[in-house]
Formats: sequence, C-alpha cells, structure tokens
Amino acid sequence: MAVQLSSSTRKVGSVPPLGLLALTTLCVVLDLALKSWARTELPGEVRSWLPGVLDLTLTYNTGAAWSLFSGSALPLALVRGVAGLGLIVFFLWRTPPTAQAVSLSLIAGGALGNAIDGLSHGRVTDMLASPALSLVTRTLGQRDFPIFNLADVWVVGGVLLLLLNTWVQERRTRLAGHGTQRA
Repeated sequence: MAVQLSSSTRKVGSVPPLGLLALTTLCVVLDLALKSWARTELPGEVRSWLPGVLDLTLTYNTGAAWSLFSGSALPLALVRGVAGLGLIVFFLWRTPPTAQAVSLSLIAGGALGNAIDGLSHGRVTDMLASPALSLVTRTLGQRDFPIFNLADVWVVGGVLLLLLNTWVQERRTRLAGHGTQRA
C-alpha cells in the first residue's frame, strides 16, 4: 500500500503529513542536539538553569524511567524505534485530526530520539533534573524524580495532549447528546 502525501486527500481540520514529519523531525533533532551538548558540556557538573525548577546534569540510563528494565538499552531502543516509526506510518496513512496528529508526532519524535541515542551509544543520555518534581516524589515517600531528557518531555507532553484532547472530545459528545435530548 502506497502512502499518499497529497493534500487533496487530507481531512478538514488536519495537519498536512509533511508538517507532521517536520514536527517529528524537529523533536528528534532538538533532543539529539541537547544530548550531544550535555555529553560535551556537563560531565561531572550540575548547572541550575531555572533555580528550584530545572537543573542540568549528565547521567546515562540503560533502562527506562525509575530504573525499570535496567541493562536493556538495545531491546528498549528497538521497541522505541518500532513505536516511533509505527506512529509515523499511522499518521501518514490516516491523517488524524490536528490535536491527535500533533500528539502522535510528539510521541514519535520522543520515541525516535531515545531510540537513536540508545542504538548509537548503548544507553540513553539524560540531563534534565527537576528539584520541584523531586520534592513532590520525596514528600510521597519515594526517591528523587528521575533525571530525564527532551525526548521524555515530548513523549509525556504528547500523551498528556492526547488524553486532554480525548477528554474534551468526549465531553463535547456528551454535551451535544444532552442538547439533542432536550430539543
């Protein structure tokens, strides 16, 4: 089956597939650039970027957040890569509505950024530490919030946007249903 990138097949209210590819590519490029900078500029150092909110410090992760699957960098990189590429194929083939498309593009960009890093370095480079989030997790009796990277921000942001969009759409549907029952 051929993927059509023609704007004539796009749904009304959707982002052009090349726009989604550009957003995904931008996410990957920004993530990999920050990781490269961190590996060069941050070894053994903690820099306060937004005091109390965000610090920059270099660490590596061979697993996932909270040390899940530690030592599984290659299998996780392959899963992330397949997931990212699968999302790209999906939004090129189906062209979902704008909010869903942007969400999937962010998730794909994050997945591919961590996949490329994991495949090329045997581990994922992390550099963003949040003292504010660590305060919350310590208050809840847990360890510091994990150090993360821009790819993680893209994935979490994409998932949150997808959840918010789903909630809004379901709410609109329910309200529209109530409106027709009263008429």
